[in-house]
Amino acid sequence: MSKAEDDKTPAIEVCGLDMAYGDRVILSDLNLTISKGEIAVIMGASGCGKTTLLKYLIGLKKPTCGDILYSGKSFAHVDAESQRAMMQRFGVLYQGGALWSAMTLQENVALPIETYTGLKPKEINELAALKLALVGLRGFETFYPSQISGGMRKRAALARAMALDPEILFFDEPSAGLDPLNSRRLDDLILQLRESLGTTIVIVSHELESIFAVADKAFFLDVKTRTLIAEGPPQRLRDHAEASEVRRFLRREA
Repeated sequence: MSKAEDDKTPAIEVCGLDMAYGDRVILSDLNLTISKGEIAVIMGASGCGKTTLLKYLIGLKKPTCGDILYSGKSFAHVDAESQRAMMQRFGVLYQGGALWSAMTLQENVALPIETYTGLKPKEINELAALKLALVGLRGFETFYPSQISGGMRKRAALARAMALDPEILFFDEPSAGLDPLNSRRLDDLILQLRESLGTTIVIVSHELESIFAVADKAFFLDVKTRTLIAEGPPQRLRDHAEASEVRRFLRREA
């Protein structure tokens, strides 16, 4: 495949995916495409399956029906070693940050670098410090998570998610628990990362201000039909979506 063709291959393709917990179907026959360098938001009412879909996308749950392709390569139909290699191209920012409380910020960011690379300790520390600087935390390398604010912890968790220079970043409710100012700062940081690094970013969110601020494309999961019922730029969905549920959600209408 030529470089031009590779650039046109979607970063993520979800093909006929069914998601369930035992006999309980969460979503069925799900199909969606996310282009490289795109910021995509997965949205919908509580219980629609947003976080469950994220678990499938990051490899925590295996598809029993359907498939997920990354840059045109199937995740379900390769061996475990190949799956692990694909997952190392992902960075994940969990809702609570999930930083190790007994480690400094630099140690938290250094952990995946130590685990998955053969770099020397000095190189690891320099790279961890660089990642913290990229998210505006230069000078806080020796601080512990308990010593910084919630917004700073989110940025530190983002630095760790970026530690291995992932092709795709996944965010689970990144603005949860943040005040409006810190939420806006995080939105701006997400946009800066995409512009400077060209990273594909997938966000699970119900925060409308953030959705409109960062999303190139939004996917609406419907609780009643248990599938995807709308996709496109959020502003267009707010004004012109065929499904009234989508318009009401994006307009905060009862």
